Amino acid sequence: MPGLVVFGRRWAIGSDDFVLPGAFELFVRLLWWIGILALYAVHKGRFNCPGGGLLHSYLLVLLILLAAIICALSALVYVSMQGTISNPGPRKSLPKLLYTRLLLYFPEFIWAVVGAVWVSDSSVQCEKTVINVIMGTVIASWVIIIFTIVGVIIVFDPLGGKKTFYLTNSVSRNLESSQSGQLLYNVKNTATRVWEKRIRLLCCCIVQDDDHRVAFTSIAELFRTYFSDTDLVPSDIAAGLTLLHQEQDKMESCPKEPEEVLCHSPSSLVADDLDVELENAAHYMLFAAAAYGWPYYIYTNPFTALCKLNGDCCRNRTADSDITGSDRHNFHFGSILRITGLQYRDFIHISFHNKIYEIPFFVALDHKKEAIVVAVRGTLSFEDILTDLSADCEDLTLEDVLENGFVHKGITQAANYIYQKLINDGILNQAFTIAPEYKLVIVGHSLGGGTASILAIMLRNSFPTLRCYAFSPPGGLLSKSLADYTKRFIVSVIVGKDLVARLSMPNMEDLKRRIVRIVANCNRPKYQILLHGCWYEVFGGDPDNFPTELDGRNQDALTQPLLAEESLMVHRSPSYNTLEGESHFNSPPQYPRLYLPGKIIHIVEESSSRRWCSSDIKYTARWSTEAVFSSILISPKMITDHMPDVVLKALNSLSQEHRSCISCQTRECNTNVV
Repeated sequence: MPGLVVFGRRWAIGSDDFVLPGAFELFVRLLWWIGILALYAVHKGRFNCPGGGLLHSYLLVLLILLAAIICALSALVYVSMQGTISNPGPRKSLPKLLYTRLLLYFPEFIWAVVGAVWVSDSSVQCEKTVINVIMGTVIASWVIIIFTIVGVIIVFDPLGGKKTFYLTNSVSRNLESSQSGQLLYNVKNTATRVWEKRIRLLCCCIVQDDDHRVAFTSIAELFRTYFSDTDLVPSDIAAGLTLLHQEQDKMESCPKEPEEVLCHSPSSLVADDLDVELENAAHYMLFAAAAYGWPYYIYTNPFTALCKLNGDCCRNRTADSDITGSDRHNFHFGSILRITGLQYRDFIHISFHNKIYEIPFFVALDHKKEAIVVAVRGTLSFEDILTDLSADCEDLTLEDVLENGFVHKGITQAANYIYQKLINDGILNQAFTIAPEYKLVIVGHSLGGGTASILAIMLRNSFPTLRCYAFSPPGGLLSKSLADYTKRFIVSVIVGKDLVARLSMPNMEDLKRRIVRIVANCNRPKYQILLHGCWYEVFGGDPDNFPTELDGRNQDALTQPLLAEESLMVHRSPSYNTLEGESHFNSPPQYPRLYLPGKIIHIVEESSSRRWCSSDIKYTARWSTEAVFSSILISPKMITDHMPDVVLKALNSLSQEHRSCISCQTRECNTNVV
């Protein structure tokens, strides 16, 4: 940090990123040199075989070449270890060492070709052991060269030649001439095109139409805006994340303030309401998980699922269910039946159709709860990911409810697609014709939870008694006015440190600011941070107390950016207007703060006991507020806490615990009566 500048351009690697890969190559080269030296010493004076003269010269030159490479690598690793992340001054000689190391690849390449020619020469009659060693040497040389080329491609920054201009304050803030304005416009366009090409490459397997092209451009613009105002390399982000995780763990180990503890002590009426909602959530989470079809069923039943589904695929489908989209071998529908425990006749409509902004869902009759359930699938395909990443805001106007509110664009379009299907195609009319006394319940997990929430808002006027259960919905979903409105009929369920429930553009900007701040002001070399971070993540232990420039500063001084931080956060994104009172731009924020829908149940892990092949986790649940999810938490569980099987396990555990408590109370009452 900042990005290394060599050959007149910036690269996506820092001058302190050569310690670990350089040390590994140095270890390999030392073993290699010792092996060749031993071979030369053993066969010294015995190079009189046909081709032995060339072998003698080859080994001598190879020893000298390897010694030169080892010296260059040693110097490169030593210099790369100097300084700190935000202080590259002691590493200013590294580009020259890097040029020297790269120059040594040319003789190594030539000598690898010479070795390959010598090994393939049929006239060579030397010992088989010597030939095999030379062959191994040639292969090793080619492997290192190929890996180096791959590494260069990975760290190549397509915008490296223009990055400096793009981040210059005088250009980005004070466009005094048409020439500088045109330069900035061209660089931004180039950056957007680069991101668009990357996204197209990732989505090369899907058929692309106009909707995809619009989404690609929108997502590319989002990535360009987010990454344009910092000079970070991937290893800086990794170091920042591990530092934030350890800092977060230290803060969590501190005793909480009394006010913070008291605010989570609900009244008995609220606790009863929570128990009822948890029981309903545990029931409806089955439907939300079933919407994933066979991937979820096989994931949760890896040993028996295929055998059971193979038996189902041979059965004839009844004509009662309206099924659209591809379901080859009946795997999706068979999985839904097994997860929910419903019958064929209980399904009104099932859609496996999947495109961008068009996600699968099903409508079924739940006789146990006397409900018509609309279950929306979460993210499971590239098209779903594009829907997730279409994070622009758009207005949602509702008659007789609110004047307007901001919503997530991609998820809103997905909800509108399902709304058109349910209303225009008469799916809900058909369901209520069969069961007119049933209530309407909409459920979904992840993307499905966000879509279900906005769909519930759209259907609320027509079905005033509807309920919605959103499991792990995206955090950046609704504006404050809409989020408050949905508290009447939507319940969101979040487990632990779920990343998706905290994902929003302002939260991502806040995470970027925290990463820049903690990385820029840490006084340890990056390799030490990464090594200790890997040990901490794998084996645990106490979080490291890295000294920083923040230590010893008073509270007022902490509000001012440090010099290292300013050099890395050259200018702020418009989203920062939503995070802090002071704004460097007069324009409104591009991404206003959006919130989770409805009332929020937060389930956290209270304690866990691990056995050899299983773990027993005890959960606790409480009503929470949007403020709890206003910051992204770094944890190994930030992804696993989002998984549908973990959510279902937590809800089932709480529901079972509640039922056991009720049975215990009932027995005590009977004993007292007797």
